[in-house]
Amino acid sequence: MNERLPYLREKTSKLTSSPGVYRMRDKNNEIIYIGKAKNLKNRVTSYFRENPDHTPKVAKMVSHVYDYDFIVTDSEYEALVLECSMIKQHMPKYNILLKDDKGYSFIKISDEAFPRITAEMQKKGSGTFLGPYMSTFVTKQTVEEVNRVFSLPTCRRKFPEDFGKYRPCLNFHIKQCMGVCRGVIGQEEYMEMISQAESYIRNGSEASAEILTEQMNAAAENLDFELAAKLRDRIYAIRRAADSQKIIDEDMRDTDIIAMAQNGENSCIAMLMYRKGRLFDRAEYELGAPDSSENMLEDFILQYYSDGEKIPREILIEDDLPDAEMIEKILRERRGSAVDLSSKKRGKGLRLIMMARSNAEDSLAIKVGRTGKEIAALEALGKLLGLPEPPQYIEAYDISNLGSSSMVAGMVVFENGRPLKKAYKRFSIKETKIQNDYASMREVLERRFKHYNDNEETDEGFSRMPDLILLDGGKGQVNAVEPILREMGIDVPIFGMVKDGNHRTRAIATSGSEIAISGTRSAFMLVTRIQDEVHRFSITYQRKKHGKQSYETGLTKIKGIGEKKAQKLFMAFKTREEFKKASEEEIAKAAGINIELAKQVREYVQNEL
Repeated sequence: MNERLPYLREKTSKLTSSPGVYRMRDKNNEIIYIGKAKNLKNRVTSYFRENPDHTPKVAKMVSHVYDYDFIVTDSEYEALVLECSMIKQHMPKYNILLKDDKGYSFIKISDEAFPRITAEMQKKGSGTFLGPYMSTFVTKQTVEEVNRVFSLPTCRRKFPEDFGKYRPCLNFHIKQCMGVCRGVIGQEEYMEMISQAESYIRNGSEASAEILTEQMNAAAENLDFELAAKLRDRIYAIRRAADSQKIIDEDMRDTDIIAMAQNGENSCIAMLMYRKGRLFDRAEYELGAPDSSENMLEDFILQYYSDGEKIPREILIEDDLPDAEMIEKILRERRGSAVDLSSKKRGKGLRLIMMARSNAEDSLAIKVGRTGKEIAALEALGKLLGLPEPPQYIEAYDISNLGSSSMVAGMVVFENGRPLKKAYKRFSIKETKIQNDYASMREVLERRFKHYNDNEETDEGFSRMPDLILLDGGKGQVNAVEPILREMGIDVPIFGMVKDGNHRTRAIATSGSEIAISGTRSAFMLVTRIQDEVHRFSITYQRKKHGKQSYETGLTKIKGIGEKKAQKLFMAFKTREEFKKASEEEIAKAAGINIELAKQVREYVQNEL
């Protein structure tokens, strides 16, 4: 809690409604955040209001604000330009800060009897280094391509030391390597191929193909048909590699595709850059704690394209930006020519955006230890339900009963898209005496959050507030539970999981309607998995409890065994097998009965359980 909030609210009440830029400062007078607004009073007020709905990142920033200042501008456009300039100048802690950490890459031709061609981040060791290259992706792609085209070895064997020691590997058998390890290729012939490969890297595929064509024709004229055939195959491989580089058709002449993925406390942007109809480069940027996706994307674009030479003719993004027109104008001025910033909802553009998003998800998945599919499912579910960010911690509940007996509930937890089994909970319905799923669900949720409000932090399953609550059932379940949770001060989104006639997930229920889910495959699969898991967990507990109650009822028919003694026995011997293995002495001791009565109990257990 920021103790300066009363002062900040009072100051903000007198703020102008003009457009401008505001600068948040900490107690050391350091600028920690810079933002722009078309209405300074409304925007700054939103940070300091009584019941804010901030993202974690913004909430943390506000907690450190000691004071702020502002600069009034004549228009929102001027505010946007000034914001960009000031962020670049001051590099505030809570703005997106892009670091140029890509560095340079080199292509190395090693200094060996049979040289290798590799991609390197630094000039290390002896050899010939080509570069530097700005793009690590392009460098690696070039090395892979040249090794494939010229069938060069990529294994760890050393030549000529390892000639004939091992069988050729798979690459030789699938014609990806010439098989130097066999010892049948001389050093002179190999060095000629390395020379051709270096020419290919330096001059490009077209020039290399022309040179090799001249060599092929000369070999044919000299009747060296074996060499001519080898050169012909190499020319074919070069042209095939060049064709494979045309991943996108010629419409994508000068285009960047940008997409974002968010997960918990991390977010990532991925870019695919197309030049002259082919994939030229790609990059991923970690952006830190998630904020509004629109704000993060806008800040990223304005900072990344601060240099006019970087700006392409077209930029594709996943969703429309509120200030797209102004951003486009700034980019146009920086580039000195037209720039088109747009989102695509179908066709080739959408496929490219989804490819970029997949790259962002996979990059983020590596960082947070989750798969790209799990991250995509959480993002899709959050967007489908209108949540401010993907739900990282989900609780789901299901009621299971046999009439008015053995009424139970199960609570399962999914964290980052995976079951968190140590946080699962089972409930026996206590207050509801007759079958009533609505009343049972109310009882269970009230008991669960009473534990939370009582600060019982020793139990992991109860000490954490979920991001989303899912109930097995429709809007009736949601309407039954929502009021009592709001009375308890629990402000967590609640939805129902609706099944069809075949007990398959069909939709998500709100308090007044349903949201179709089958059209969003990743979210559909996640919700189906959650619903199946909570049903499995609750019905397993219900069957176990019903069986135990039946056994207890049978035991109480033995004269001298009442409910309390029966319960003692089932507390002492928790499984059927354990009970059957118990001796008469152990039974007598557990229930506090004599040996004769223990014999009767053991006989019943052996015959009935």
